[in-house]
Amino acid sequence: MNTFEKDQEYIAHTYARFPLQIVSGKGSVLTDSEGREYIDLGTGIAVNTFGTADEGWIAAVTAQMNLFSHSSNLFYSAPCADLAEELCNRTGMKRVFFSNSGAEANECAIKVARGWGASVYGPDRYTIVTLENSFHGRTLTTLSATGQDVFHKDFTPLTPGFVHTPANDIEALRKVVAQVKPIAVMFEAVQGEGGVLPLTREFAAEMAKLSEEYGFLLLADEVQIGNGRSGSLFGYMNLGITPDVVTTAKGLGGGLPIGATLLGERVQDVFTPGSNGSTFGGNPAVCAGALHLLKRIDDALLAEVREKSEYIFDALTDAEGIRSVSGMGLMIGVETEGDAGEILAKCRERGVIALKAKSKVRLLPPLNIPFPLLKQAITVLKEVCAECAKG
Repeated sequence: MNTFEKDQEYIAHTYARFPLQIVSGKGSVLTDSEGREYIDLGTGIAVNTFGTADEGWIAAVTAQMNLFSHSSNLFYSAPCADLAEELCNRTGMKRVFFSNSGAEANECAIKVARGWGASVYGPDRYTIVTLENSFHGRTLTTLSATGQDVFHKDFTPLTPGFVHTPANDIEALRKVVAQVKPIAVMFEAVQGEGGVLPLTREFAAEMAKLSEEYGFLLLADEVQIGNGRSGSLFGYMNLGITPDVVTTAKGLGGGLPIGATLLGERVQDVFTPGSNGSTFGGNPAVCAGALHLLKRIDDALLAEVREKSEYIFDALTDAEGIRSVSGMGLMIGVETEGDAGEILAKCRERGVIALKAKSKVRLLPPLNIPFPLLKQAITVLKEVCAECAKG
């Protein structure tokens, strides 16, 4: 059997895969099993921060692998401590819990909020408000936090303690907060799986105001938009607020699994020895690679991200076959007149890989994609959108 046949035979049917087998890549270009090359505007869903086979990242991971790859969290390791220090210094957070994925990082954030709420208000106050159209993970509890009914089907009863309210609707937020008196509000600066929809600064300011008034935490889910993709180190930094908890994953690992839950001053001491854990959390090799990437996300790179974002928005806004463009930085959603699935297929035929978010085309290129390649890919996307709009 070939890879496609083995996949169908032996792997759980949870993914609607593209008819494409990636075998190698370099930078912003991927190569399939037929030898065809593609400009990568998907980066493994915002994971490959600096593209594929990045030499600096490989060197950092390999150097640590040659020392030791795993020791368990019963021992100290420098890469884990160094990465936590860098994250705290860059955000103002106080402590970090490492895990293996965005879902785990969000599960940890929920656990932090529950622990904090119990200590401050007692066990009867535990509700967390999340936003409609949000996506926070696929564990049963993060699925419960997710504000999309389509993900809840067949997996009830859900974990109790979550209430959803519309994003960017200030009056609805005020009403639900007054009613349920939550211990936290959980939000994404840009709702990725929900259609690449950014929060407004006005809505974020109201969340912060209500947080002070009602005494609840702000939990920022930065799993997809974090690590430079927004044009700032984290998306919430564009909204003018400071969360109590920040979660991240995807682009922090650069291709290896990692999750991180950053704890602010109010919650820095919620966890005590034995109250949480993760076998592979803080893995030395993964942390060494993540630290290398994080140090490269500097002011110059972030300015470059903003410049590329502006180019994409300018190129696609009001273009033929395109209804709207939304997002932040290099996390962009394109609402098209033609079917997004058909557009993605035609883009692949012309050597460009992009993704979907609901009915939109979603763009998540490497942060350091060369401008000539980016312009080539956007030209292809524009041409395909125009063709599909004509039918």
